[in-house]
Amino acid sequence: MKGEEERWRTRDLLTSSDFVRLWLAGGFTNAMRWLELLAAGLFAYEVTGSGLAAAAVAAARQLPQLLFGAFAGAVAESVNRKHVFLAALLIPASISAILATLAASGQLALWHIVVGGFISGTMWSTEMPTRRRMVGEAAGPSRIVQAIALDSMTGAATRMIGPLLGGVTFELLGMAGAYGISSVVQFICGGAILGFAYAQETRPLALGRIVTDIAAGLRFARTNALIMLVYAITIVVNAFAFCYSGLIAPIGSGEFKVSPTLVGVLAAAEPIGALTGGMLLASGLVRIDRRLTFVGGSSLFFVALLVMAISPSYWLAVLVLVLGGLGTAGFSNMQSTLMLTEAPPEMRSRLMGIVTVCIGTGPLGVLLAGFLADASSPRDAVLIMALIGLALTIALSARLRVR
Repeated sequence: MKGEEERWRTRDLLTSSDFVRLWLAGGFTNAMRWLELLAAGLFAYEVTGSGLAAAAVAAARQLPQLLFGAFAGAVAESVNRKHVFLAALLIPASISAILATLAASGQLALWHIVVGGFISGTMWSTEMPTRRRMVGEAAGPSRIVQAIALDSMTGAATRMIGPLLGGVTFELLGMAGAYGISSVVQFICGGAILGFAYAQETRPLALGRIVTDIAAGLRFARTNALIMLVYAITIVVNAFAFCYSGLIAPIGSGEFKVSPTLVGVLAAAEPIGALTGGMLLASGLVRIDRRLTFVGGSSLFFVALLVMAISPSYWLAVLVLVLGGLGTAGFSNMQSTLMLTEAPPEMRSRLMGIVTVCIGTGPLGVLLAGFLADASSPRDAVLIMALIGLALTIALSARLRVR
């Protein structure tokens, strides 16, 4: 009976025009981000032959989350979130258009991609405290679990579709095609959000108060063991697990010797599993303790990376990453759900901003993995990072027990 009620709530969400607009805009733009990340990694590896260079390109896109995520959360309480989200669509669209023009004229250089990725990544750092919070608000308290599950499931789908499109467009159309498609899609999404009506009580933006607000959020988090667990595991998973994404191009092209299209398939493997897991959670067919889902899903992903790193065949690597994606579904769903259900409304944006900072540690892991890849091999780098990450996940879960 409860499962049927949850499925009804999920179907009911799709009748809300506000939710659907935010959901689709987020889905399409995230797909374009992953398209650009894979194409940029392929370009960097093709030009330099270095795993570190490919990792550095990915790190440049993700580093702003670490640098600016907490500030984005504090600003989102003072500036209308719709306007912030709109800027996060239109500025990256403009950057992609410039990079597409440079590529078409034969003038695109690696530093252009790094700088453009950093600017676009700065806007990406607003995702959690703006659009993701707006999704929860559009759903309402009774449907927030289903809304976040559906949005996370869509995020997994975009991480699957984006790299697939990135591999195909890079192989067929080059960097000009990849960035050109991304620019057009993001401009269309920006146009859709222009007509979105969003009311928000804001307060005057005082830059000196931002640090105080962030500190208040951290003080509150220290009183809640579950929120601290979310922060700690988020850092570990992003730094030691998702760093593998920065080495997808070297692993696929250099280790497994496959085409750019099949590199895209390898990059899409984990999101395929995450999409499947997200469907099960969103439908209500699978109901597991939230903390267990969060920690267990993280551990499963690390185990999958260990197997992938020693896999003798490309297709076995694809299969185990699909299975690992079931774990990332639990991790990503519960990451937002636990934050939105544990934090009081007045704290949510700043606490979600701190989650973005935790996610932003990923580029540090990507760079470390890149150094390890050049020192040994890309697969050895993934193996070392996954072993450390799994050990830390187990230790943190035992230390931050939540009753």
